[in-house]
Formats: sequence, C-alpha cells, structure tokens
Amino acid sequence: MTYSIVWSEPAIDAAARFLKDDPDGLRQLMDAVDLLADQPRPEGSIAYGSPDLRRMHVGFHRVMYEITEATVTIVVIHVGRLG
Repeated sequence: MTYSIVWSEPAIDAAARFLKDDPDGLRQLMDAVDLLADQPRPEGSIAYGSPDLRRMHVGFHRVMYEITEATVTIVVIHVGRLG
C-alpha cells in the first residue's frame, strides 16, 4: 500500500526557512519524507503518544507526522532543526 504525503502549511513554512541555511539538509529531509509513502514506520522513527503519530530525525532535522490509515495519508505536521 502506498500512502499520499500531505504537508501542512506550518510544516511547509518551517521547511522553507531552512532552504536558505541548509539546502542539502532540507533535500535529505524531503527525500526521507518521500520514502514514508512506502514505509510509514521506518526503523529509527518513534511513536509520539500513539502508533500513528510519529517523529523521525533526519540529519540535523526532525519531522513529526501522522499516519491516517482510513485515507492512506501521511500528514507532515512539523519540521524543526536540532541546535
């Protein structure tokens, strides 16, 4: 089963802020999020209060997302950077 990836507006805004400082890191983050379409619970991601709300670190970035089985959707809720 392949999931649709949907970015919330706040997550898009946060990612856009990182584009100027760290384009390679942001590209790495986007690639990792794209892979969630085929594997929504990859090794290294952790449940964040429920099995369908997850957090994942990609380099210096982190992403929080929610898996919705009913609509086969992954919604990227938040993007942040460590440090």
